[in-house]
Amino acid sequence: MAWTPASMPDLTGRTAVVTGANTGIGRPTALELARHGAHVIVAARNPGKGAAAVEDVLRAVPGARVEYGRLDLADLASVREFAAGVEKVDLLVNNAGVAMVPKQQTKDGFELQFGTNHLGHFALTGLLLPLLLAAPGARVVNVSSDAQAAGRIDFDDLGLDRGYGRMSAYARSKLANLLFTFELQRRAERAGAGLISVATHPGSTATGIIELGPLRPLAGLFLKPPERGAVSSLYAATSPEVRGGEFIGPRLQRLTPSATARSQEVAAQLWEVSAELTGVRFERLAHG
Repeated sequence: MAWTPASMPDLTGRTAVVTGANTGIGRPTALELARHGAHVIVAARNPGKGAAAVEDVLRAVPGARVEYGRLDLADLASVREFAAGVEKVDLLVNNAGVAMVPKQQTKDGFELQFGTNHLGHFALTGLLLPLLLAAPGARVVNVSSDAQAAGRIDFDDLGLDRGYGRMSAYARSKLANLLFTFELQRRAERAGAGLISVATHPGSTATGIIELGPLRPLAGLFLKPPERGAVSSLYAATSPEVRGGEFIGPRLQRLTPSATARSQEVAAQLWEVSAELTGVRFERLAHG
């Protein structure tokens, strides 16, 4: 029998943080986690949209334990403030992101796609690490993309000052998501932690991450709805069949990452650079 969100186990007593849960695949991800009993924290930048997402969950699941927490991944001060307010977390779904935008910078001066999609989530995960390590069976799910295969990281030009391409910058950020996922799993295993770190590729989905403009009415012809795009995240977050270090595709198949994504040398360098840029050190895994 094919796995569907109805296959999810009872999550009563577990707390899930879903970034970008106000829109796109994050919204049905939060809804299904709440439907199966989890206490869900909708982490989003816009308070109005975050509150609306909470209301949607409560309409669909009366009595659900769901709340909004303000999180701007493009602002490390916001990431720290959000993390400081979290008291418990068993499931962290690093879902939020920006895609193929004109060249911009985060509040801290990082290229926006790399800074939001990777560095913001790297910092958030590190700040929540003590809570994750205290939770039996904790998982970190990083939403990547098959765009990772085209990603390249020049550590001498992280600001992309030598040339900026919207797609290449996005691919780089999705490659970074995978490198982080695999390095986190390796360090957790070497530290003897039970944490599972896994990445997903949701497939081509109609979300707000890409501005479709006049093509939006045609999106349903070539893009699947967010509810279907969320399936890989939900599977990665809850299925007992999932193992750490996997890259799970839209049909719940195990994908083969690019050679760069599999490079332990590149992953270790990215980890150290990310820790230096964000000031988040993952102390309990620091010697992994």
